[in-house]
Amino acid sequence: MTADPLADLRDWHLPDPVSWWPPAPGWWLLAAVILGALVLGARLWLRWRGRTSLQRAARRELERLGRELAADGDRRRYLAELSRLLRRLALAWYPRVQVAGLTGDDWLAFLDATGGAGEFSDGVGRVLVESAYRPADEIAFDPEPLAALVRQWIDRAASVASCIIAPTG
Repeated sequence: MTADPLADLRDWHLPDPVSWWPPAPGWWLLAAVILGALVLGARLWLRWRGRTSLQRAARRELERLGRELAADGDRRRYLAELSRLLRRLALAWYPRVQVAGLTGDDWLAFLDATGGAGEFSDGVGRVLVESAYRPADEIAFDPEPLAALVRQWIDRAASVASCIIAPTG
């Protein structure tokens, strides 16, 4: 009985590999944080898109008016459509009682106060009011600076209006 006492022992074995499921609590926490960040990011992006959709549409309308002016040269219609575009935007972004009754110099002063920086009353934007009372052959203006002024007003007024109007949603 001098047999080897270690001969009856079983060979050593490795433990089962660690399963990937269920994940550890830290991975669940990380997944929740990432999911929350994605949901928050999507909501912020959708809110931003909603706020800037009118601004983008106005810029497209301004470009369309410029193309039509270049095609047919009807300056009176261009100015009337430009005034209509500004009026629609102002009514969308600001309270109706503040905008709806404005005409002439009061309208230009409002445009200056909301993003025109004085260029409507004392600059190229004055033609929006004066052109209504002139014969079509006497309407003379450079459309590029006027379009740039309107584009500037769209950008500035949109940012000012987004601060004034309480966000919905």
